[in-house]
Parts: sequence; structure tokens; C-alpha cells
Amino acid sequence: MRFSRARGSAKHPETVLTRIATWAGLLVLGSRHLESRFGATTLRRTSGSGSTAGQERGSSGGGQGSHRIATQSETSSRALTTRSPAMVGSRIGIARLAGIIGTCFVVGFAGVMAATSGAIHVPGTRTLDAITSRMRLSFRSAEASYVPPPSARTPSRMVSGEAVPPSEPNRDAPEPDVPGATLPPPPPSARIGPVTHVWQTWNNCGPATVTMALSALGRAENQAAAVNFLKTSKDDKNVGPSEMVAYARSRGLNAEWRVGGDLIMLKRLVAESIPVIVEVGFNPDGKDWMGHYRLLVGYDDATARFTSYDSYLAPGVNVPHPYEKFDSDWRAFNRTFIPIYRPAQAQAVIAIAGSADTEPQNLRALAAASRELAESPKDAFVWFNQGMSLTALGRTAEAAESFDQARLLKLPWRMLWYQFGPFDAYLAEGRLDDVFTLANANLAQTTDLEESHFFKGRALQESGRFAEARASYQRALAANSRYIPAYHFLSTLPK
Repeated sequence: MRFSRARGSAKHPETVLTRIATWAGLLVLGSRHLESRFGATTLRRTSGSGSTAGQERGSSGGGQGSHRIATQSETSSRALTTRSPAMVGSRIGIARLAGIIGTCFVVGFAGVMAATSGAIHVPGTRTLDAITSRMRLSFRSAEASYVPPPSARTPSRMVSGEAVPPSEPNRDAPEPDVPGATLPPPPPSARIGPVTHVWQTWNNCGPATVTMALSALGRAENQAAAVNFLKTSKDDKNVGPSEMVAYARSRGLNAEWRVGGDLIMLKRLVAESIPVIVEVGFNPDGKDWMGHYRLLVGYDDATARFTSYDSYLAPGVNVPHPYEKFDSDWRAFNRTFIPIYRPAQAQAVIAIAGSADTEPQNLRALAAASRELAESPKDAFVWFNQGMSLTALGRTAEAAESFDQARLLKLPWRMLWYQFGPFDAYLAEGRLDDVFTLANANLAQTTDLEESHFFKGRALQESGRFAEARASYQRALAANSRYIPAYHFLSTLPK
């Protein structure tokens, strides 16, 4: 189900559920209050009658009067616990029954809609999902809440299990060029619009966000079209940036997956009316950390905030993000961003963000990570970013060491659902046990991760376990029948 508005604030379906459930609950509570009140009056009247009768007969019969009082009190107590036929037909009984039926209808409707549509923004589905998520979290061990740490036998340099900064591995690297250095400062505020908001269906923040980005460029697309292009299964947990780029390009637009961005770049792109998708860390509704896409549509230096359209987070439109908090969430993905633009805007993008070549981007990201590690040597995300950039630059030995440090400092357990640099680095360095450890930890949480099946297959193939490798590649393709790397490595196995 899709809810969208071009302007104004989107009406969140949870509001509808809340109002209906509130009125139903008040109806039930009110009816119970009235019933208890009338029931108490009946008891007092009955008890009073019993006492009078007991006194009258007690003056002549003594023990018989006491027995009559006890009998009458017992009868009155049973009257409170047994609903009389008159009460069922009364207004109180009808009100109570209506409240119960109304509540059951609301919950049942939410459950049916959730089961049949797979949407997370149909009425009640997010509430139910939040409840079940908290139940699952209560059973997760502390160890399962993080990416597994490296073994004590790993060749990385560690001191007493503590992460330590490397001896400046990037010291001799040339200072990377800074794109846009000759450009004037961006304006103090900017806004893109109109944009059509889209609530995501299940596991579909990627398709929903790229659909919103296309709407900012005047394209009347819908989420279902993006899902059909990007996913072969509704249970696919990750739509990667490269897939988002491919979809935008299939619609006749330009797009690139870039890393190592900064706030100035984002402001300049938005000021040029270029919508930008960013990948961020996200903790919605008290759940564990996960990856999430947002569409940046504006900023304002006066309030020091970006404005985004969010497919999950209510109210969905004009969601404010203070610069500092935004950058903190963004760095979990090495400051990945995807500008989507018309071909005529290509030169503006190059002037602002530099060329689309990956080497200068990763050099800039690596320089940023080195600066941040000097200030925060125990920041797991920064160590991870350094490892990602080193892997992209082919420096896998240093990258493996950075990933080890990040794992020691505890990465969220979903981290390797979205980013795969550790697998590449450990494979390149022959550390197959680490590949098995990380892939198995992911697959213990969910089997719908084609990348984890694939990298496990790579490690099995390197170990000479070809039949098992074939099975892993096939499981990757069962999760995503369009996953090309699995097809390629299947073809390299001995017949």
C-alpha cells in the first residue's frame, strides 16, 4: 500500500489506528465502570434487605436470623460474578460488547492488511512490528547483538584485546583533491520540490526512496515498478547503491554511487536542484540498528538542519536532521550518497563532487577516516570506513587490520548485511576462517542474504570444497536470481 502527497504533511496511518483504538478502549473501560457501579448498588440494596430480615427474625429466632443474613450475602456475591440476562440486553452490556468487537476489528484488520500487503504503513502494522521486534530482542544474546570479533589467533596487531591506531599507514599518501574548492559557498538555504512522498512497503526503503527521487525530477513512477526492477523476492534485505543507480539510469537519468561525501557537497547539490539519496544508520521504534535510505530535499543554515523525505519515519515529509546528528548517522556508510540528475546537469555534478572515478573518492574518504581516528581512536564505524576505503584501493592487508579493530570495538550485527569490504579483504589475505565466521553469523539471523551465501561459497571454493561451494552459490541465487557474481563463480567450479 502506498500513501503519497505532493505537498503539505503526509497523514500517517498510525494516527487513524490510534484514534480508533483509543475510542474503542474508552468504550470498553467506560462500560466496565458503569457495570461495576450499578452492580455495587444492587449489592447494597440486597445486603440491606438481608440485614433487616435478620434483625426482625433474630429478635425471636436468634440463630435462624444469622443464617438468613449469611445466605442472603452469599446470594448477593454470586449476583456480581454471574451476568444476568437483563444485563446482557442492557445499554451497558451492549456498549461493552461493541467496544470489544470494535477493538477486535481494528487489530484483525491490521493483521489481515499486514499479511496480505506486506506493507509497514498500513494501519497498525508498525505497532505490531514494534511489539514483535521487542520480543525478539529480549531473546537475543549479547554476543549476537554485534558482528563477531576476530579470533585471538588473527595476525592483526592488537594489544590486550584493545583496538590501537595503526602507525599512520596513510602518512605518505598525497593529499587528495577537494572538489569544488574554487566554487563559491553554497547559499544559506535551498529546497527542492515538489516531491511526491511514498511510504515504503516491506523491506523496500530503497525502491520507495528512489521513486521519490525520480518524482523530484518530474518522473511519475511508482514503488511497484522500482520493486520489480530491484528485487526478485520481497524478503531481500538489501538493495545496494549500485542497484539504485542502475534503476535511475534505466529511466533515462544520470546517477552515481559515491563515497567520502561531506556536508558542503550535499548542500551544493541540493542548491542545484539535484535530489540526493543518502545511506544512513537508523534505529527506528526502539529496534536494533539497521541501514536506511533517505532523500535529501533541502537544508537551512539558520537552523543547521537538512530536510529529508523518509519512507519510514513519520511524518515522512520535511523530516528535519540537525547537521551533527545527520553526519553521525551518515558516517556509518562511509558517507555514501547517490545524486540523481538530468544529463544536462552532469557538469554541475562534476564541479561539485568531482569525477565519478572511485580512486579519488576513496582517497578522500581514507583521509577523512585518518583524521577522525586521530580524534576518536575507539570509534568502530571510523575503523570500518578506513577498511572499506583501503579495500577499494587494493590495500587489503591494511584493510583487514582495520576491520579487525572495528570488530573488536563492536559493530552492529546487521552491519555486514549492507557492506562487504571485510569479506573481500579477508579473502584476499587468505583468512578463510574469518569469512566463514562472518557469513555464518549473518545467515544465523536470516537466510535471505545472497551476499553472505556468495562469500561463504567463495571461502568454500578456496578451501577446495567444491560441492559445498556450489550449494552456497545456488542458495545465493535462490535469494536473488539476478545476483551475477554467483553465476560467474558457479561457472568457475570444476564440473
